[in-house]
Amino acid sequence: MPCSASSTATCARNRKAETARDSRPEIPDGIFLVRVDGAQFRWHVSKPFYVLRLSVVEPRALAGQPIVGRLYCTQKAMWKLGWFLRDFLYDPELLAHEQVDEKALPGLRGVVKISHSVVNGISLVNLDGFAPASQWDELSAAFISPVSRSSSGEAVP
Repeated sequence: MPCSASSTATCARNRKAETARDSRPEIPDGIFLVRVDGAQFRWHVSKPFYVLRLSVVEPRALAGQPIVGRLYCTQKAMWKLGWFLRDFLYDPELLAHEQVDEKALPGLRGVVKISHSVVNGISLVNLDGFAPASQWDELSAAFISPVSRSSSGEAVP
């Protein structure tokens, strides 16, 4: 049923528009070797956070695909930010002084484990774990993607 002039606002809210994001395949849950493309601090009264823009380096089938996630900066969550910074080989001097320079983050590389969740109808990428890039070969060999399993549960070569 077409929208009438009086219901245009309602129609606009209910219509799903295809975007570039909709046309990209979703990155599956798993581990990835990534490069930091950017980071931006966002202030929120109860949960300040960094938005991290990452690009997949490995596996090659997903190379260049973006991953966008949050790292919270609450007192309770600072350990995770520290874990990310250490494993991605952030400047140790800045880290020792508990300083995060957003301009020093692009180009850093490391391994990230991600999962997806839906909160209040919004799909979010969870940054579940980190490791140094030097551990990629070992970690990727140990991790078998659910996509690479046969119906019997055996790994497909």
